Amino acid sequence: MSNFTKEQAISLRGQLLKAVAELALSLKDPADFDSPDGTDTDTTMQDGYPPDKIPIFSTSENPEESRLEAQEMGKYLLAKSFFDCREYDRCAAVFLPVNSSPTVISASSPESGPQTPTPVLKGKEKAASGSPEVKQRLRRNDLPRLSQKSLFLALYAKYMAGEKQKDEDSEMIMGPMDTGAVVNKELVDIGRRLDDWFHERTLQGKEAQNQGWLEYLYGIILAKSNSPDDAKDYLVKSVNLNPFNWSAWLELRDLLSNVDALRTLSPTLPLHLFAIFFHLDANVSLYQTSPSIHSNITELLIAFPTSAYLLTQRALLYYHSKDYDESESIFSSLITASPHRLDSLDHYSNVLYVMHNRPKLAFLAHLATATDKFRPETCCVVGNYYSLTSEHEKAIMYFRRALTLDRNFLSAWTLMGHEYVELKNTHAAITSYRRAVDINPRDYRAWYGLGQTYEVLEMHHYALWYFQRAAALRPYDKQMWQALGACYEKIDRPVEAIKALKRALMAGMAFIEPSAPATTSSSFGSTVSSDFPTVFLDPEILYPIATLHETLHDLPAAAEWMDLVLAQEEGPLAHHPDEGPETEGTGTGVTITTSRARMWLARWAVAKGEVGRAMELAGELCQDGFEVEEAKALMRDLRARMEVAGGK
Repeated sequence: MSNFTKEQAISLRGQLLKAVAELALSLKDPADFDSPDGTDTDTTMQDGYPPDKIPIFSTSENPEESRLEAQEMGKYLLAKSFFDCREYDRCAAVFLPVNSSPTVISASSPESGPQTPTPVLKGKEKAASGSPEVKQRLRRNDLPRLSQKSLFLALYAKYMAGEKQKDEDSEMIMGPMDTGAVVNKELVDIGRRLDDWFHERTLQGKEAQNQGWLEYLYGIILAKSNSPDDAKDYLVKSVNLNPFNWSAWLELRDLLSNVDALRTLSPTLPLHLFAIFFHLDANVSLYQTSPSIHSNITELLIAFPTSAYLLTQRALLYYHSKDYDESESIFSSLITASPHRLDSLDHYSNVLYVMHNRPKLAFLAHLATATDKFRPETCCVVGNYYSLTSEHEKAIMYFRRALTLDRNFLSAWTLMGHEYVELKNTHAAITSYRRAVDINPRDYRAWYGLGQTYEVLEMHHYALWYFQRAAALRPYDKQMWQALGACYEKIDRPVEAIKALKRALMAGMAFIEPSAPATTSSSFGSTVSSDFPTVFLDPEILYPIATLHETLHDLPAAAEWMDLVLAQEEGPLAHHPDEGPETEGTGTGVTITTSRARMWLARWAVAKGEVGRAMELAGELCQDGFEVEEAKALMRDLRARMEVAGGK
């Protein structure tokens, strides 16, 4: 007998459960037999169980819900087996009338029978349509009487059927139909049904008896319908009613645009363990890397010392802080402890890619492929490997495969955009990045990629807007502000460029030494002093600031910034020389940028008549190995001037 694959085993199990459920449901109902004592067996459901008895297979404490669940148990098991087999329409049809859906039978179908036209309001009736009386008359709830559990399963199956149809209508990834404009056609019908259901529950005063599942589904529908505020309200209701529904917490997290939104939302959340995990997950997704978040993870690890989820969150924190060594170490320990766990493996591959750790990335790709090659995470890992080996076409092929498996897999869209940039296919890159920000507007990498792509197209005003979005999402990432400053410079706005580059300097200092005091007032003012810098400043940022001051004809300020560039060769000093022995700095050493600054200062010294200072700087340039020819020419010119001055 041949070995079963994982997919075949799951399919076989689903088919077996479906067959058993169908047989169980086909059994004759005992209520259909004649009662031996002559009593009427067709009693109402409220009399099915004694008032103080709840069926043992019910999870609800509400007697009415328990009786409904007991009566629907056979149908529920059948519908659940259909759902597990991904037969979503069949699952919904177990509980909901088939002809109630506007997408099942078209209006022109001969089998559809006579259609009842939707009433159109005119004149005064249309003007009064907003009144409560007209709304109540137009409101129709054609849902059968179901338990909340069964109703949720049926409506969620309709939602999944719509999502499946949407993917089929979109056809191939980035094909002519895959424009992002295809929508789930079931959203309107499900939203109307849920709105009617909640309205009816409100009128009956039964809101306190809700279980949270339908609130969760309605929150998803509202979020998909571009009503984020209403979606938040219903998701908050859901997590308060059922705080163990982690999916509702994740949907709520995806609706948060910034940290302020999280702070505003916090008072409305329940005091629950999952709320603590939610705050942690939300802060990580918002790229917050404060020490308090690390301390929260440490406290949680005391209770859950081997939690792979918490360790992954800590690795992501280090990844977002660009501390790749720590992040790689945690991910590596997770792989050792659980080699078949593929969750967040795409982030681990990003870390290895940035570190240019090709051997480990190759091992990770082999491990993921052996575990499950039909997971989006696996495809992204393999794609990153091919990208690192400069095989960009193969990388794109694997990223497209990941999107075929899950069109909403964010990493694949962003990484595929990077690959298209490498291939100079700007149109495809822009499309990929736009799809990424449609899925997650908080993805700064996609916004930054859009800015870079428009820079390649020399559309700097467009690039500026995208860089601004990226900088707003990552205000402590100097790379965002550097790109913004360069873009301002290209559109001839030097004052704004200087401000952006100063923000980059501040972000760089905060990143390197977050606990260091921000003594930057004298460094960034018009009277910059280059004596004994207290923190390391990136010369690649200092030099453009100096040249921008030169553009503004503020040469003294430009000279002070150039002095700061030179000071970074030795690095920051831990102590002032007058206060004790000097601690060895961690400077950049001589680079092309510092040599250019030295050449500029030499010419500035010549312009001021400081020949000795100019000769000293030119002599240093001859030893640097950069700008040597220009330095020799400057020294010859200076010697000639000195000889002429001596002859006179």
